[in-house]
Amino acid sequence: MKPDARCPVRPGEPCTLCQMGATGPQDCPLVYLVMTDDELRAGVHAAALRARARRGKESAP
Repeated sequence: MKPDARCPVRPGEPCTLCQMGATGPQDCPLVYLVMTDDELRAGVHAAALRARARRGKESAP
């Protein structure tokens, strides 16, 4: 069984095939556009770090 693909544009969320014709992140036009633009890619990375920090705070006692 394959693990569910994660969306690189929405950190922590599964790929929902939101772009017509995409079969996953590997051929998604939105992922391609974001990951080939340095500024957008940096924004996604920053969002992922914030989400990871929030999850860490929620699980702390």
